[in-house]
Amino acid sequence: MSRFARGGRAQDPRAGFREQTDKEPSVPQGLIKAARKSGQLNLSARGLTEVPASVWRINVDTPEEAHGNVQFDGTDRWWEQTDLTKLILASNKLTALSEDIRLLPALVVLDVHDNLLSEVPRAIGELVNLQKLNVSHNKLKALPEELAQLQNLKTLFLQQNQLEEVPDMIGQLGALDELDLSNNCLRSVSGGLATLSHLSRLNLSNNKLKVLPPEISRMKCLRQLDCTSNLLEDVPPSLAGMESLEQLYLRQNKLTFLPELPNCKLLKELHVGNNQISTLGPQHLSHLGSLCILELRDNKLKSLPDEIAVLKGLERLDLSNNDLSGLPAALGNLPNLKSLQLEGNPLRGIRRDLLTKGTQELLKYLRDRVQVPDSKSGEPAAPVATAMTLPSDSLVNTHAIATLKTLEYSDKQAATIPDEVFNAVGSCPVTVINFSKNQLTEAPPRVVELKDSVCDMNLGFNKIAVLSLNLCMLQKITYLDMRNNLLSSLPDELEALIRLQSITLSFNRFRNFPDVLYRIPTLETILLSTNQIGSIDPLQLMKLTKLSTLDLQNNDLLQIPPALGNCESIRALHLEGNPFRNPRAAILAKGTSAVMEYLRSRIPT
Repeated sequence: MSRFARGGRAQDPRAGFREQTDKEPSVPQGLIKAARKSGQLNLSARGLTEVPASVWRINVDTPEEAHGNVQFDGTDRWWEQTDLTKLILASNKLTALSEDIRLLPALVVLDVHDNLLSEVPRAIGELVNLQKLNVSHNKLKALPEELAQLQNLKTLFLQQNQLEEVPDMIGQLGALDELDLSNNCLRSVSGGLATLSHLSRLNLSNNKLKVLPPEISRMKCLRQLDCTSNLLEDVPPSLAGMESLEQLYLRQNKLTFLPELPNCKLLKELHVGNNQISTLGPQHLSHLGSLCILELRDNKLKSLPDEIAVLKGLERLDLSNNDLSGLPAALGNLPNLKSLQLEGNPLRGIRRDLLTKGTQELLKYLRDRVQVPDSKSGEPAAPVATAMTLPSDSLVNTHAIATLKTLEYSDKQAATIPDEVFNAVGSCPVTVINFSKNQLTEAPPRVVELKDSVCDMNLGFNKIAVLSLNLCMLQKITYLDMRNNLLSSLPDELEALIRLQSITLSFNRFRNFPDVLYRIPTLETILLSTNQIGSIDPLQLMKLTKLSTLDLQNNDLLQIPPALGNCESIRALHLEGNPFRNPRAAILAKGTSAVMEYLRSRIPT
């Protein structure tokens, strides 16, 4: 047979054996060629079931372009290739990685998250230059001992796997700065982790931990510790020795008291919501002078100590869904407090209408109850003007912008927010915006300029009928207050607010429960009282696994679906003022637990 086909081209003698090799997943040669120049290769979301050999051998084999007619014009110098330092294989269908990974010793970043990996190759230990390894969202049950050889590794992401224990060898990664072990099946943590002396962030959330090792206090550089959603009944006293700690998350555990942290003088955020804490004493607060956020929602607190006034730097205090019947007057003296959350408490000494007027009105009320005796007469002293006293008619409170990070322009009855208000912000990272009690018909377009910092937005008591899309760009928003407006619907784009925890929509014109709220899984508080809502979907509500407060008072609910009783996360359910017959008023008066039990009893079997 002739060696040449009709076209005059030579036949490939391997043509009959091509079927198997053609199944190898291909990577465009243009990407390979570009990677040789840049040292970076991104193959994410390409449906790969295996990594082509050409990727592992990218710096070993001679490039294809070297076999062609090369013109030495200096624009395509294949012989001057760069070693691959960054390889991204995320969001594919990889079940394994080849041991040939050792052919990429210059790798600094390896990202294989969101695949189907059940193991990591032992050759990973040969990547001695590796600084960031992301193998999260896979099916790993164990890690190779060779991982301990990665002495330059700074970031290790292992979340969303099936790990049942933390290998001791991780304690040998001396350069590690960030370790994420969240969403695994961990039942214990070895004290060997304490040897990670440079670790600044440790995430152990969403596991099955009952205790923390006392040795954890040796992590002197640890700034953030997240133990959310575990089974902790206590925290070791040694935790108080973590002098660099700035953020501590202990939410959704089984704690019965707040930990004492006398040496954590840099602590800025303490999150202990969704526990069983019933008492809060002076010893728990006296050393937390740097605290900015204290989150105690969904506990069993019956009272607050007057010593809470020592938290001079406190900006946000969340006491939702406790058993508080009153508040100490000293709370009004916290100079930086911008957000006080009290929904779901049986407060008796404070008028309900006062609770709806916002944090500043409530703090003013509490301050007015504080009586300081005059040193001479012994009688209560008259209020004294201080440097904090500002003219009520000033256009914008620049002091609040600079020190409290608050942009305040409320109770002005203004139809628009003047440009001067936004101009006054300058480069300050404003976190709170209060434009309530005006005549606004839309959210000011210029709020978008503050999207990188704003966490709390209050547009209550205006005339807004449509929620503009510029609000949906404020992706750091956690608290949104739109009460007393003219809203009848919410845009689907609102689900872009991936950090939203609380939304207040009371006193609007909703006829239906806004569907978009079902799609915001971070929501903890939904206040929809005094609207015209006729029904709710309990199956959709069950998807909101963090929802703890649902206020549907004074609506048009003709029936309460029994399946609502299966929404186990709800701790405060308000249904008074609706025309349904069941549950009866006597059951509603017994509180949320009784209502939920009643609803579950009516679910057909």
